[in-house]
Amino acid sequence: MDSGLAEEKDAGGRGAGMSLIQRLWAGGELPFRDGLYRADDTGLELYVDGPGAYHPDAGQPIPFRLGGPLRVAEAVAEDGTTEADPCFESPLPDGSGWITGGGGGMGNIGYIARLDADRSVRWVAAMWASNPFVSVRYAGTTAVLTNDWRNRLTLDLTDPALS
Repeated sequence: MDSGLAEEKDAGGRGAGMSLIQRLWAGGELPFRDGLYRADDTGLELYVDGPGAYHPDAGQPIPFRLGGPLRVAEAVAEDGTTEADPCFESPLPDGSGWITGGGGGMGNIGYIARLDADRSVRWVAAMWASNPFVSVRYAGTTAVLTNDWRNRLTLDLTDPALS
């Protein structure tokens, strides 16, 4: 699960000067634990429940609740990482960056990431039981993301935690 990207890279300096989250993202990985991980290695606990396609609530809103601070290095050390398998990348309507999303693991993991205009990671939200996110549409400053079960996650991109 953990490819060692959490460790500083070789003597050639690859990854030097980058935060843990930046190194993981550059290597196509993300933390395995649910959380909102920022490029400066700060994070917030994240609580997401997502029913499956077999569930009578498939196609419904996905609750997205942020909690208290998350120790990023500790989360990665304890739970490792998983590959980030992208399904989409979409420019933000205001041109300030991108939203990308996809999955990882064995199909149950979903993630969403906000990238800056140069496509560097601003934050990534890893969700163990949400299933992969496959699309996004925008309504002003709101992003409506859909996973492969047709469940919808609505995020206010002006929320300070997500900006």
